[in-house]
Amino acid sequence: MLFFKKKVIPLIDFFPKDFIDIHSHILPGIDDGAKNLDKSIALISKMRSYGIKNFITTPHVLGDVYPNSSQTIKEKLEEVKAALQKRNITDISINAAAEYMMDEQFSELLENNDILTLKDNYILVEMSYFSAPINLYDILFEIQVKGYKPVLAHPERYGFFHNDFNHYYKLKKAGCLFQLNLLSLTEQYGKGVQKVSEKILKENLYDFVGSDTHHSNHLELLKKIGTKKNLEKIKHLLDNNKKFL
Repeated sequence: MLFFKKKVIPLIDFFPKDFIDIHSHILPGIDDGAKNLDKSIALISKMRSYGIKNFITTPHVLGDVYPNSSQTIKEKLEEVKAALQKRNITDISINAAAEYMMDEQFSELLENNDILTLKDNYILVEMSYFSAPINLYDILFEIQVKGYKPVLAHPERYGFFHNDFNHYYKLKKAGCLFQLNLLSLTEQYGKGVQKVSEKILKENLYDFVGSDTHHSNHLELLKKIGTKKNLEKIKHLLDNNKKFL
């Protein structure tokens, strides 16, 4: 019996030259991502070795757990930019938005237009992994009434949607854009998530991708996505991300 290895593609050849990662947690000491400035620079340097040189990083804004403000996020961004310059790493473009939990605090920020967008009017949002907000569709409506476009982070990871795929069609119909976590193409989050991500891909419901990098283990695992089959499946999404440059 013959066994055929998957055709492995080094990530530096996998990502388009001008790819921009629109979901990561690489600002220091601000959420559950990079713990300090050295780790921030290490993560950026590793991603740079994969050919990723453009970033819109997205720290959590989550109630009392990660009570980040636009100001604190911008301050941390400037720290990272200064550290990159100090280390003579000059080919990196990094900006910051946020990953907003769709909760009461987010509704207040939205009301006050105190929002860091990915670019133009695109907002990266998430929900609890335990359940969707009771007023989910009201929040999505509010976002759009305010002139913004909701980009839902990793829809494949919300297990409460897995038993009824119609939820995904309903979200799309409500004006929600979808961002695939690249590691969902592996077993990082479990086989259930991997299976649902494949189905959402097959139904062509995704709009963008993101690494959702938190730490070095994520970047080691990211190498696993580098196959010809995966590239064929998500090349259009990698290209779609260019709109955020």
